[in-house]
This record gives sequence, C-alpha cells and structure tokens, in this order.
Amino acid sequence: MKATQDTLVTPVPDARPAATPLPPKSARLKRVQVVALALLVLAGFVNYLDRSTLAIANQTISGELGFTPTEMGLLLSAFAWAYAFAQLPIGGLLDRFGARLTLGLGICLWSIAQGVLGLLSSLHLMILARIGLGIGEAPQFPAGAKVVSEWFNVRERGLPSGIFNLSSSLGPAISQPILTALLLWLGWRQMFIAMGVLGVLVAALWYLSYRDRVQVALDAAERAHLDAGLPPQDAGLRLTFADWLGLFRRRLTWGVVIGYVGIIYMLSLFLTWLPAYLERVHHLSLSQAGWVASLPFLAGACGVISGGLLVDRLTRSGRSLAFSRKLPICGGLAAAGLFALCSAGVTGIGSVILCFSLALFSLNVAVAGTWSLVSVAVPSHQVASLASIQNFGGYFGGAFAPVITGMIVQQTGSFGLALGIAAAVAVAGALSYGLLVRLPDTPS
Repeated sequence: MKATQDTLVTPVPDARPAATPLPPKSARLKRVQVVALALLVLAGFVNYLDRSTLAIANQTISGELGFTPTEMGLLLSAFAWAYAFAQLPIGGLLDRFGARLTLGLGICLWSIAQGVLGLLSSLHLMILARIGLGIGEAPQFPAGAKVVSEWFNVRERGLPSGIFNLSSSLGPAISQPILTALLLWLGWRQMFIAMGVLGVLVAALWYLSYRDRVQVALDAAERAHLDAGLPPQDAGLRLTFADWLGLFRRRLTWGVVIGYVGIIYMLSLFLTWLPAYLERVHHLSLSQAGWVASLPFLAGACGVISGGLLVDRLTRSGRSLAFSRKLPICGGLAAAGLFALCSAGVTGIGSVILCFSLALFSLNVAVAGTWSLVSVAVPSHQVASLASIQNFGGYFGGAFAPVITGMIVQQTGSFGLALGIAAAVAVAGALSYGLLVRLPDTPS
C-alpha cells in the first residue's frame, strides 16, 4: 500500500511540451537565472576549495603535527559527519526562510571555521573546526535545488541542476593546483586563513546580489512561464513540520537517501585521499600531485554538464520524468563502480588516472540526475527538504570513506581494497535509485 501511495503522489504532473509550449521568458527572468546560477557556482567553488584544503595539506599537516593515517582519516571525516547531520534541519530552514538568508549565513559560518582551523594544532580542536565547516557548508547544494525550483520551469531544470553542481567537480579540479600553490607559497596555516577571508567576501556578494522569488515582484507573464506545468496550489505554499515528517514516510525518500551514499562515498574517497594516494603510491611531489589530481575532477565537470543535458534531452523527447532521471543516475553509478574497480587492478600512473577520470565522469552524470530528480519529485515548497535529506544520507554514509580508507592504508599499505569498497557502494546506490524511487511513468 505504501508503494502505491508513493507512486500516486504526483507533485509535478507531466505535460507534453510539443502540445503546450512554454510561455515566453522575459529578459529580466533570463537575467535573474544567469545571476542566480553564477552566484551558486561561485559559492560552490569556494565551498569545495575550503573542504579540499585539508586533503591538499594532508601529508604536510600529518608530518608537522605527527598525526597517523587513522587520525587524519578521523579529521577528514569530521567534516562529512557534521555536514550530514546538519542537512536534516537545513532543508526546512531553506524552505521556511529562503536561500538568500540561509546560504548567506552558512557561507559566513564555514568561512570563520576555515580561518580558525589555520590557528590550531590540537587534533580535538581541529576536529571541532572541521565540524563547524561542515555545518556551515550544509546549505550549499539544497539551496541550489531550491533556487532551481523557484527560478526555472519544471521542463528546464536538468541543465541548471548540472550547472550549480559544476562546482562539485570543477571546484576540486581547480583546488588541486590552486591550493597546492598557496600551500607552497604561504604554508598550510596561512592558506586556511586566506580561504576564510575569501569566503566572507563571497557571503556578502551572495546576500547583496541574490533575491528569493517571494522578494521579487514578478509580472503575470513571468509567473506563467515559471509555473507552467505546476498545479495551481503549488506556488506560494509554506513548509509545515507535518510536510517535513511526511517525507520520511515515503519510499521515494529512502530510495534517494540510500542511493546517494553510492555517489558521496566514492566522491569523498577521491576528495580526501587522491593527493595522498599519488604521493604515497606513485611517489609524485606535492606540486606534481596537485596538478595530476585535478584531471579526474575536470572529467567530472564534463560529466555533470553532460548529465544535465542528457536529462533535459530525454525529457524534451517525451520520456517520463522517472526515466529521464533514473537512466543517468543508475547508468552513471554502475559505470563509476566499474571504472573504480578497474583502477584497483592497474599500476601505471596513466592508466590509473584514466580509470579515475572515467569513474568521476560517470559519477557526475549521476549527480546531475539526482539533483534534477529532487526538483520534480515533490512540490516546490518541499524541494529543499527532500534535497537536504538526500544529502544527509549521502554524506552520513560518505563520512565513513575517509576513515575506512585511512584504516585500510595503515593496515595494508594499499588503496586497492578501499577502491573495491567504493565500487560496491556505487553499484548498491544504483540499485536503490532503480528499485526504490518511483515517479509517475508518463510522458513529460
């Protein structure tokens, strides 16, 4: 009975684009969309630069402060656990107070925590600072889903979902050489402080430049464009606590919670251990590791845009909302698992980087599908809540990747088993999205 109810909940009804063309989009609406996406990408870049600093300085900090691989794994994982649990309330806050205020405060908090971390030497205090970083960064991607649901029509959300997630791949790609250069130039402490200052400036820019939809006086034509295909009662609704609790009674919710672990576990492994892997296993210098580690993430950036374009192409071709999102998600996760497993069996640096690049390309095709899925799975006043619950599941499970990898490396001296585990988790994620997530299987 529960599965039937889940299938019949149709917050975003399907409509055939060919029969009902969208109302025209005004120049002002186009400008708002461009500014919103540009600011989200900028904030996302800083988000990933800040969370990547510890991974870049992993070997330097552990050598200077005497931390073991297991202790570094705990320090790296502290961010992810805090980030995960902060997702549960943050979606409701976004749906109640909007992305402008909630994300602005979040950027301020994570930037302060980042700067403070550069002043510390105690493992316990550094863990607390990483927890603050995780809590502050929590609104970033649910806010992106909220912004897309407010400022883009339901038929146009695939590419914007890929674009605001571009920072999740391009951020780590550019962070490798940029942060490596800062580390060599300033030292790890000054690098953390400099990134904290940058984040505060970005927070001010976001708050001054972005407006939530309720803060903009839209004309009738603009409202018609944005709301085409939505039920009339969807626009303007406010989230209630009962709405939020009701999400946990849906099979859909548990499908995305479990499935997203498959993405974030592998992503966390690469984000936290790839530079150290290149230094330990392939004996690259710090500067060499920074540049080489950027290549798989550049491939991931191509993957997230490709995934967004694929979602929109499938939707416009008349495929169902379910199929147009689940195909990139399940196919991407399965392929990522295959390439991660292959990487454990090759030895040459070129072959390893190729496998890593293909794995992250495929993984990010799935990422675009997941964020597009949550934007159409529930009414707009619940989008940030479902997105944050999905993020909670992913980062709660993904938080184990750094510490498990650290323990495996300390005990075996090899990354092979760690990559095999990531591959298995990715395939399990594909099965969860494929079997548990149900949307109306009618043409879009």
